[in-house]
Formats: sequence, C-alpha cells, structure tokens
Amino acid sequence: MKPLSAAVAALILVAQPVSAQTVILVRHAEKVDASADPLLSEPGVMRAQALAAVTAQADLTHVYSTPLQRTRLTAAPAAEAAGLTVETLDLSGGGAAHVARTAETLRGLDADDVVLVVGHSNTVPAIARALGVAEVADMSDCEYDRLIVIELKEGAARAVTGRYGAPSEPC
Repeated sequence: MKPLSAAVAALILVAQPVSAQTVILVRHAEKVDASADPLLSEPGVMRAQALAAVTAQADLTHVYSTPLQRTRLTAAPAAEAAGLTVETLDLSGGGAAHVARTAETLRGLDADDVVLVVGHSNTVPAIARALGVAEVADMSDCEYDRLIVIELKEGAARAVTGRYGAPSEPC
C-alpha cells in the first residue's frame, strides 16, 4: 500500500476552517467475496489502515458506518485511532431512506464537528448530493479509493475529492 499522499492529507486539513462542519465520505474497503455481509480482504484491511492514517490529523469527533461488517471494519481503525466508537446508521427502508437519515443526522451535529462516514458505492455519492454537493460522480463497483471531503458552513456545501491508499483496480 502506498503511503498517504501529502495532497490527500492537505485536503482534509484545509477543509477544516473554524465553525464549519467537515464530513469525510468513503466507500467501504475491498471485501473478500460477494456474499451479503462479507469481511474485508487483505487489500481491504490495508485500505482501512490507510484510511486511519489519512484521518489521523483530522481530529475526528464522530465515525459512522452502516451495520454491515465491511463498513464497520473499514471505519474501525480510524475510530480507534481517534478514541471513538463506530456509530451505525440504519439501513431500513432502502437506499433513499438511509441517505436521507444520514444527511439529517449529519446536519444535526455541531457546526465544528469532523465526521467520517463509511458507506457503499451507491450511497456515498448520494449522501454527498443530499448534503448539497451537486457535482459528484457515481461510483463503480470496483472503486474503493475515492475520498470526498465536504465542508458544511452556513447552509452551503463545498467539496474536494481525493484518493487514498492503493489505487483501485479498474473494472
């Protein structure tokens, strides 16, 4: 796994002005198989560790994931490094309901919180859009290395996108 790029670290640090909430969105890391609730593969474990390294200087205040193993296991190293526990976001009601609840939860946090959210390829872009970021590309099933940092301030959203860990394999 490549070391953390200075550019990705800068994205997180620059996106943390006083009195603005910062939301870091990533998809879960690589999984061992296509079963309903798989564990992480070895590359996935390495990516979860890379995520912890990327967020180490971010002063995380909350770490969220879905209840599925792959998201919890991706979030766990970052949460542990920050002295936090992974909080789960309900998946009931389907993707649109989950995205709406997640956006509502994030908007209800303090203005200066720094939050990591680990989701899925179909929910990460949708959560960014629900928070007000209009220009977010969909994720392919093989994309694991995208990191979206969103600054929420006074009702406006600004986002920067970076990559972390090893580059995802092309589909």
